[in-house]
Amino acid sequence: MSAPQEICAKPWQTQARVRTVQKRTVRVLAAAQIVGGIGVGVAVSIGSLLAESVARSETCAGLARTAMTAGAAAVGVPLALVAQRRGRRASLSAGWLVAAVGGALLVAAAVSRSMPLLVVGMLLFGVGSATSQQSRYAAADLAAPPRRAQALSIVVWSTTVGSVIGPNLAGPGATVASALRLPELAGAFVLATIGLALASALLWGFLRPDPLMLSLRHHDAQERQESAAGTEAAPAEATARDEGPGNSGALRAGLRHLRRNPHAAFAFVTIVVAHTVMGAVMTMTPVSMSQHGTGLTLVGVTISGHLLGMYALSPVVGRLADRIGHLSTVVAGQAVFLVSAALSGMGRDSVVLMMTGLFLLGLGWSFSLVAGSAMLSEATPAPLRPGVQGSTDTAMNLVAAVGAGLAGPLMSWIGFGGLNAVAAVLVLPVLAFWAVLVRAR
Repeated sequence: MSAPQEICAKPWQTQARVRTVQKRTVRVLAAAQIVGGIGVGVAVSIGSLLAESVARSETCAGLARTAMTAGAAAVGVPLALVAQRRGRRASLSAGWLVAAVGGALLVAAAVSRSMPLLVVGMLLFGVGSATSQQSRYAAADLAAPPRRAQALSIVVWSTTVGSVIGPNLAGPGATVASALRLPELAGAFVLATIGLALASALLWGFLRPDPLMLSLRHHDAQERQESAAGTEAAPAEATARDEGPGNSGALRAGLRHLRRNPHAAFAFVTIVVAHTVMGAVMTMTPVSMSQHGTGLTLVGVTISGHLLGMYALSPVVGRLADRIGHLSTVVAGQAVFLVSAALSGMGRDSVVLMMTGLFLLGLGWSFSLVAGSAMLSEATPAPLRPGVQGSTDTAMNLVAAVGAGLAGPLMSWIGFGGLNAVAAVLVLPVLAFWAVLVRAR
């Protein structure tokens, strides 16, 4: 176990009532993640087809993914501020509800063939992606430090269901569309909207007591005990309390915490780099495989293997992180990234190497995201967590969007092997930061 884990252990998290609430919280979050994730999965697979159908142009097919990514990046901090002021229940249920509104607008866009409605709908749909990402933090609010990564990983794992079912709703959606006399692609978004609305209702109705609010109450009680014993609050915590929950001052305090706390900063860098590496290579892998004559069936199997690497093994990764430490697990993830880059870079003419490389790319992302997110939660005081977590997810989505946008020109210039070499280079700052932390410790 790492030193920060030992320092941050809090006895209140082992109380019977807290453990009961934590189990219920994880179950509710997982259920919402499954039904909401199905909706998000629809947009990932069918959104580009809907954009092409509405615009009647292949050049607009990528607009859906771009708008969805922009929507996810734009709401990371606002969702965090709502959580800071009102709790996870309000933040997450509102996020899924906004995404459901986006789904309804996409159905309307399909009927009216309106590009403005399509863009706005995809932007709002992207809020669901951001909400799904922030749900993992809610699982860690009440978790005892030795089980924090495991709790977080269960919510990440639940995304597997949506990533598998969502892309396969085109057929059932067509049946729904026929029954409702809608355009064929609109039916899948009807089902997606129902799933997103159900996720919102589940969280609003059953995420009680709110895990973040309960965590803050225990934090305040512990702080009063320490104050009575003559122990002063840490500067970052004091700043957050003085500036008030949910305002921009608390957010600035969280950003200052990232600058001042090496472990929180390391987790931030790990999450951003991992998401960028994964997004850039994953985006161009189908293109590279198609260019070398690989059929669509094998391309689909390769992407499915990648998704399994991202989500399916996350509970195993969570247990490993709690056993050997978050820092060690992150470093293991960077090693997996390097092996993935080597295999994918050399696998231009080998489907087996390409499939293995992309699976390992997803697994490296899982190592980095699960352990990095748990480390970020552990290294950040409770009053600052929502702002720090929201800022991290916003940076993660923005930088990954830039990376995915540059991946195409890079591959045209230096090839798919060169793109993987660049991805391997991006991992080096994380390893260098790790070396600094080890030396300091």
